[in-house]
Amino acid sequence: MTMLIHYTSKKELKEHVGKPLAYTETSMFGNEYKPTGTFCGARRPHIEGGGREFFAEITMKDGVIAHIE
Repeated sequence: MTMLIHYTSKKELKEHVGKPLAYTETSMFGNEYKPTGTFCGARRPHIEGGGREFFAEITMKDGVIAHIE
């Protein structure tokens, strides 16, 4: 599963390491977000409008972004 993340680029997302993640849950089968753990996120311009599409593997630690792949 991939949740929607609210950043215009992967570069902008990487600039937010150490801060909470801006996201929208998209799964009807339970939460994808984990305050500590790794999951996938995507920017989907055809849903949110404008910008470029990108995907990222996000690692969270204690509710803040720890690493972006």
